[in-house]
Amino acid sequence: AGAAVLICLIGLGTWYFAKSKVRAKAVATAAPNALTQAAPITEKSIAVLPFENLSEDKANAYFADGIQEEILTQLAKIADLKVISRTSTQRYQSKPGNLSEIARQLGVANILEGSVQKAADQVRVNVQLLNAQTDSHLWAETYDRKLTDIFGVESEIAKRIAESLQAKLTDREQQALAVKPTNNPEAYDAYLRGLAFEARSEADALGKAIDFYERAVQLDPNFALAWARLSRADANLYFRRTDRIAARRDAAKGALENAQKLQPNSPETQLALGYYQYWVLRDYGLAKTTFGRVNKMSPGNSEVLRALGAVARREGNWEDSIAYYEQGLTVDPRNLELLSDARFTYAVLRQFPAALKLSDRELDILPGDPNLMADKAGVYQAQGNLQEAAKLLVGVNAQSSIENAFYVKMIQLRLERNHSEAVRLLQARQAQFHFATEIERIVNQVLLASTQRLAGDTAGAKAAAQQARDTLEALGKNQPDNAYVAGVLSLANAALGEKDLALKEAERAMMLSSSAKDRLNEPTTEEVLALIQTIFGESSRPISTLARLLQTPYGGGWLYITPVTPALLRLDPFWDPLRGDPRFEKLVEEAKQPVALK
Repeated sequence: AGAAVLICLIGLGTWYFAKSKVRAKAVATAAPNALTQAAPITEKSIAVLPFENLSEDKANAYFADGIQEEILTQLAKIADLKVISRTSTQRYQSKPGNLSEIARQLGVANILEGSVQKAADQVRVNVQLLNAQTDSHLWAETYDRKLTDIFGVESEIAKRIAESLQAKLTDREQQALAVKPTNNPEAYDAYLRGLAFEARSEADALGKAIDFYERAVQLDPNFALAWARLSRADANLYFRRTDRIAARRDAAKGALENAQKLQPNSPETQLALGYYQYWVLRDYGLAKTTFGRVNKMSPGNSEVLRALGAVARREGNWEDSIAYYEQGLTVDPRNLELLSDARFTYAVLRQFPAALKLSDRELDILPGDPNLMADKAGVYQAQGNLQEAAKLLVGVNAQSSIENAFYVKMIQLRLERNHSEAVRLLQARQAQFHFATEIERIVNQVLLASTQRLAGDTAGAKAAAQQARDTLEALGKNQPDNAYVAGVLSLANAALGEKDLALKEAERAMMLSSSAKDRLNEPTTEEVLALIQTIFGESSRPISTLARLLQTPYGGGWLYITPVTPALLRLDPFWDPLRGDPRFEKLVEEAKQPVALK
C-alpha cells in the first residue's frame, strides 16, 4: 500500500530567499524584537504611497508604478533616511483618507503622495510631501517633462525630499543620485514595464518582465540598470527549479557582466551580483559578502536585509537569519515578504507559536488571502490541529489559482484519510486547470497517481504515473542538475512499483542537493529517500532518517510545508507501514520539543 507521496512538491520550488554571527547577534540585541515591539518613529522616515495614474489610457498604470519604484530606489541610497518598501505600501490607495493612521502602521513620520499623467510624449508628475504627525505640507512640486527628458525626475524628487527632511547626503550619495539611467525614452518605457511585471505574483509575470528588460537593453545597450534587473530576473527563474537549464544560467551571467562593465560599483549591479552568487552559483559565502556591501551602500533598503537573512538561512545560521528578518521588520513592519520569511524560518525551527503570531500579522495586512491562510493551515497541520487547519482551507477547490493553497488542501485530505475527495479534486485539476509550467502539471499528475494508489486504484495509479514518468525523463535529460526533477521522478517510479529506479533517482536528488551545501533544503531529499524506502517495505533506514530529521531544522516541501513533526508522523497514512515498530513509536513519543537554536 503506501505509494502515497509528494503532497507539496511545488512548495519546494517556491520557498523562496550575513554578516558574521557576532554582527548579527549585535543587531538582534540593539534592535527591538520585531515580533512584539515597534521601533520608535524618526523624523527622517518616509513612505511613498502608490502613485495615481491620471492618464486617459489606463494601460499606462505601469508608468506610475515605475516612477514610484524608481523614487524608492533613489531614496534607499540615502543613509540618513528610513524608507519603507513598495511591498509594504502597495496595498494602500494613492490618496487615502487617514494619513496619520497609515503612517502609524508603517512606522514613519512622513508620507509622499503622487500622481502621473502620460499623454503622447508628455509626462506630468505631481508630488507632495506631508508630515503625517502634524498634518502639515512640507513640500509639493509639479514636473512637466517630455519623455526624452523624464529620466532624472526620480533623482530630483529624492534630493528635494532629503532637503525637506534635513537629511545629509554624502558625496558618494550625491554622485549616485546624479546618474541618469538612460537617454532612450523607449528603453526606459520598456524598463518600467518590466518593473511592473516583476512586482506581480502571477506565475508567468517574471517571464514577461524578462521580455521587457531584454527589449530595454536592445534599445539601449548601455542601460546598466536594465542589465542588472535582467540578470536578477533570469537568476530568479533559474533558482525556481522549473527552468534550471544552461541557457537561463548563461543569460543571467551575460546580463550581469554587461551591467558590471557599465556600472560595476552601483548598488543595483552589486545587488544583481549577490543574487547571481546566491541563486545561480549557490556560493552563500560570496553572496553574504556582496549583500553586506550593498547594505552599506543602501542602508534603507529592506530587500537587502531580506537577502542577508535568506543566505544565512541557507547556511544554517538560524540566529543570524532571524536577526536580519527582525531588523528588516523594525525598518519595514508591514513588509509581507519579510513577515513571510520570518514566519517560515520559525516554522523551520518548529517554533510554531512564533510562526502563528507572524501568520496573524500577515493576515491582518491581507485578510482572507488564500496563500497566507494555507501557510497558517500548514503550521496547524504540523501541530496536529486538523480542525483549525480545515477552517482555513474551506474555500480551496480544484480551480484555485494559488498552487500552495491547493497542495496544502491535499495534505489536509491525506491527513484526514479522505482519499476519494483528494482523487476527485486532483482529477478535476488535471483535466481543467491551466498550469503555468509543464513541471507543475506533471507534479499534479504524480500526486494523483500516488493518491489513487492510496485509494486502492492500482491500475489508475500506474497509468497516471507512466505518463508523468515519460515527461519527467525528458525533463531530466534537459536539466540533469535539477534535484527537484530527480525527486519527482523517483516518486513517479515508486508509484509504478519500480524500486531500483525510484531509489536511484532519490539518491541522485540527495547527491545534487548536498552538492549545493544548502542547509535549508538538503534534508528534504533525505525525506524523499525515507519515503521511497518505506514504500518498498524497509523500516530500519527510514526510521533512522526520520529520527534525525525530527531534530533537524529544514524547509519541508515534499510531504508537508513544514519539517516533519511527531504529530504528522502520527496522522499521515504514508507512515502506516512503520506503525507498531517500537523504534518508530518511541521516536514519535520522544521527539516532541521544538528544535533549539544553536
